Amino acid sequence: MSYQPTLTRYDHMSYRRSGRSGVQLPAISLGLWQNFGERDALGNCRTMLRTAFDAGITHFDLANNYGPPPGAAEETFGQLYKSDFRPYRDELFISSKAGYGMWPGPYGDGGSRKYLMASLEQSLRRMGLDYVDVFYHHRPDPDTPLEESMMALADMVRQGKALYVGLSSYNPEEIRRACALLRELGTPCLLHQPKYSLLVRDPEHGLLDALAEEGVGCIAFSALAQGVLTDKYLQGVPPDSRAARQLGNGAIEESQLNPANIEKARQLNELAQQRGQSLAQLALAWVLRDPRMTSVIIGASKPAQITDAVGSLAKADFSADELARIEEILA
Repeated sequence: MSYQPTLTRYDHMSYRRSGRSGVQLPAISLGLWQNFGERDALGNCRTMLRTAFDAGITHFDLANNYGPPPGAAEETFGQLYKSDFRPYRDELFISSKAGYGMWPGPYGDGGSRKYLMASLEQSLRRMGLDYVDVFYHHRPDPDTPLEESMMALADMVRQGKALYVGLSSYNPEEIRRACALLRELGTPCLLHQPKYSLLVRDPEHGLLDALAEEGVGCIAFSALAQGVLTDKYLQGVPPDSRAARQLGNGAIEESQLNPANIEKARQLNELAQQRGQSLAQLALAWVLRDPRMTSVIIGASKPAQITDAVGSLAKADFSADELARIEEILA
């Protein structure tokens, strides 16, 4: 039987405007960075996407190199788009990115026009889409003139292959330069994607201010610090866990999964319980407390994690005492 999304899917999700644009995104977005690769069960991937859309999550965040292996997440999404989501294309907001190494040779990485244009074409083929809603430059490339990268992004919009453009992991100075170039090209930047969590506060040091001044939305990734800000590691790292196997391999960062952060997570978990939330819900609500935030991207390996994340919106406000206690824990 074909997929029929719930009729009440928009009743409980909160939607936020992205900068000064006309676009509103769900406060919670679903990222397909991990758990949508070749080794992951298609049935579980299908259930996760259906669970997300039924909860009002309209934004699915991908990139050319998501998998593993690179490209696999877009292929998985393409299969599920064809079988489940094609009738709802106009309700979905799909992103992809390019900026990291994707294929051999000098044209498979960075920020050149050659690489960015070819990567978008490949992503569209893998996903079975005519266009993406937003295409990001995944990271700055110091070896390519910024003008070249921004012109490539603007031309994607002119060609109808992307509706909007975005940037990821740019610093405040780079953001201002890139946004000025994109405005001159008639294609304003819609979104910027930084790493931001209770444990990684870098965007507070000028980036959020720059985005607000430029009228650009902010959508955070790694808000749960690859699972550190969940109940997964409160008793330490299980020796047989994926984290133990993958430390240093990209999925889990040693700088985040350490005894000091685990102790902070334990104390934050106590506060979350006092608030009637899970630790993950507190961590997501905290990122979204700032009105400059458009959305937060979650990763998931099972549908229940998506449902739990959406539950963070039921208690999104913090008292002054709670915020002070959080700062005390993090200090």
